[in-house]
Amino acid sequence: MSLLQVKEVTHSYGSHKLFKWKDSPKQVLKNISLSIEEGTCLGLLGTSGAGKSTLGKIILGLEQPQQGQVLFQGHNIYTADKLTRQKIRRDLQVVFQDSYSAVNPRLTAERIIAEPLENYEKLTISEQKRTIIELLERVGLSEKDLTKYPHQFSGGQLQRINIARAISLKPKLIVLDESVSSLDMVNQTLILNLLSELKEDFGLSYLFITHDIKAAYAIADTLGVLEKGELIELYDSKNQFFSSEHPVVKQMRGAILAEHPRFRSLPTRISKT
Repeated sequence: MSLLQVKEVTHSYGSHKLFKWKDSPKQVLKNISLSIEEGTCLGLLGTSGAGKSTLGKIILGLEQPQQGQVLFQGHNIYTADKLTRQKIRRDLQVVFQDSYSAVNPRLTAERIIAEPLENYEKLTISEQKRTIIELLERVGLSEKDLTKYPHQFSGGQLQRINIARAISLKPKLIVLDESVSSLDMVNQTLILNLLSELKEDFGLSYLFITHDIKAAYAIADTLGVLEKGELIELYDSKNQFFSSEHPVVKQMRGAILAEHPRFRSLPTRISKT
């Protein structure tokens, strides 16, 4: 059984003009089906407006689809009983794009990471502090960062805080919604390396939502391409992306190759998986 199964999910938003609602809603997702196995990363590629973030919200249980099902560890996340939903919330975490808006600016790093621990764990004060220090060190920070506030961190450092919070409960799946797109190239590489290490060390699974082909290729095991609300391609191996003849995929591939000439020989340098 797959860790996550998305089955024929369809979703629409009502559209409006000058405060008057139109009759025809805007369809943002159409018959989306995909799965993620334990210990793997699915990279979900798509341009702005493709429906990636909406699908992420539906998988996280933040927005119920009009049609279809989302099964996590075999349970429908929208119809499960209260106890099962609590377990799902613990095992399903998220790291958003904007590291600053994802935290309370009035809380220290210690308090930010402590939130899920206080909700789900029964730790003494000393046990909790020791756990938080270990989490900080695991993401490349240190004990001296405990008392700092969000404005005292760089974007890359604060995203490490968000990652520490996400892994604090040892979840099964983390949704990474454009989680490196706001960072510079150096920090992108560092965060991607960190995520890869954590995936191996903790046996994590990821849904990596992005428009960045290079970032997806660096971390994903499998790839999917979303275009205008439809999952147009789903690859068992990320290398298949470079041999796809789908016109949208060829256009995406051509754009990155034209912008970054050093990637033009990428498919021939990488062994098949």
